[in-house]
Amino acid sequence: MNDHYYTRNPASESRPVSCEYMYRGIPLAFQTDAGVFSKGEVDTGTDLLLNALPEEMRGDILDLGCGWGAIGISVARKWPEAKVTMADINLRALALSRENAKRNHADVACVESDGMAAFAGRRFDTIVTNPPIRAGKQVIYRMFADAAACLKPGGVLYLVIRKQQGAESCMKYLQTMFSSVEKIDKSGGFWVLKAVT
Repeated sequence: MNDHYYTRNPASESRPVSCEYMYRGIPLAFQTDAGVFSKGEVDTGTDLLLNALPEEMRGDILDLGCGWGAIGISVARKWPEAKVTMADINLRALALSRENAKRNHADVACVESDGMAAFAGRRFDTIVTNPPIRAGKQVIYRMFADAAACLKPGGVLYLVIRKQQGAESCMKYLQTMFSSVEKIDKSGGFWVLKAVT
């Protein structure tokens, strides 16, 4: 099997690289590594997604497919009253997320989960994700459907997707299970979508 960033145990040799990121005036420092999405930098899509989030975030928030923690840690630092959970199937990513949370004094919970599998019975106010597009449409569409089922009434899913990787068809699919779906930002070929239950 190929070693992807959505592999549970990446076989690639560990090659740690640190990076810095400024989120809404808050300086953050992260450790990244091979075998985890976006080694060495906060990627363009994640940056666009983070900056498209509303001025206020509260309640139970899930960073789905958290990688090394850019989204969840940024959110937890900006809105410390929120209860942030970060989930990923990749164990190297989760180890980095835990380390990065400590490094940035972010109060988060890190959970191993294949999509939403670990959250049966849990309900979130907000789910934020830069989904693993390379895992295929079947995988990410299941993530979106499971996310919809785990949101509270009026809950919101925020996601980023490249237009050329199916943003329009993704929007149509989300409209089958959410009461409203809108494109709230776009740049560099990426769309940020907001779907409300």
